[in-house]
Amino acid sequence: MKALLNVIQNNVRQYSMTFALLLIMILFQLLTDGILLQPLNITNLILQNSYILILAIGMVLIIITGHIDLSVGSIAAFIGALSAILMIQMNLDPILSVLICLLVGALVGAWQGFWVAYVKIPAFIVTLAGMLIFRGITLIMLQGQSIAPYPPSFQRLSSGFLPDVFNGSSLHLLSLLIGVLLCAILIFIELRGRKRKQNNGTDVLNPTLFILKLVGIAAVILGFTYILASYRGIPYILILLIALIAFYAFLTKKTVFGRHIYAVGGNEKAAALSGIKTKRVTFMVFVNMGVLAALSGLIFAARLNAATPRAGNLFELDAIAAAFIGGASAYGGVGTVIGAVVGGLVMGVMNNGMSILGLGIDWQQAIKGLVLLAAVAFDIMNKKRG
Repeated sequence: MKALLNVIQNNVRQYSMTFALLLIMILFQLLTDGILLQPLNITNLILQNSYILILAIGMVLIIITGHIDLSVGSIAAFIGALSAILMIQMNLDPILSVLICLLVGALVGAWQGFWVAYVKIPAFIVTLAGMLIFRGITLIMLQGQSIAPYPPSFQRLSSGFLPDVFNGSSLHLLSLLIGVLLCAILIFIELRGRKRKQNNGTDVLNPTLFILKLVGIAAVILGFTYILASYRGIPYILILLIALIAFYAFLTKKTVFGRHIYAVGGNEKAAALSGIKTKRVTFMVFVNMGVLAALSGLIFAARLNAATPRAGNLFELDAIAAAFIGGASAYGGVGTVIGAVVGGLVMGVMNNGMSILGLGIDWQQAIKGLVLLAAVAFDIMNKKRG
């Protein structure tokens, strides 16, 4: 028990949000009479929140460096409008159109990163200006009207599912197999990591807690894939999300650039004196945010099957809330990709659960605001105790 308490105390922020997510899911599962965790609703949760989770991944890197980005919703809408013009009005190949849109997103991020990193204009001002600029350009491009429909191949980006090559009758067997393989990979990674720590002489979980951790990981993955297999299987967008989470988790934890991001957010002057090119790090983080905002805009447009003037409305606030709820510090230098995803899931489950219960948008906004305030207050109090 003492070892368990030490683990929780040493990882209080990450564990508390994960625990909060589980409690919220149990609460809404009871309040909705079991609707929340039905296969159809779980699939809808993934599809409805995918673009916010993608934005949250980029936003947490921005916040770790000590900045903020208010323009991501407008950039998503702008890229959605651009994709509609390319694919629908100009009949350009969807793959080429997607590549062009991602490149434009990178250029937009570079534009904003230049003003923040090299001209030293506060990110709040630069991205507020970007929010207005790109929302205005979106309205000009669409002329106040929606453009639809997209080619079916592009729509599958957001609404397609892996085909079941095994032709299961009641269950999507390929999804179950992927779940088993994913379990095996994660358990192997955990075992290898434990052995490496033991060889280096660092502390590890005692065997009982470690086994419980492995059992918990396997139970969550297998249970989740079973739920998906009971409906239509694994959506393409979930594969993309997992790939992005894995890549950015590796980037932030295992690479020099990732360590530089935390160093810049922790103390930019000290980082510069230690030889880190702080301006380039900040610039690249904004370029990355532009690409992810573009990807989010493409996914939202594909799901809606239309480019609309109001697309991306309040996306930036949901992404910022997800990052802070997931453990990012308002002071910079603290935060994780996994935490941002957990924060995004907290927001998504709350939105979905409250919608099922029939709560109006007014109450939903008020409750989400209270949750965000509580998360940031927890961060500040935890920092003072530290």
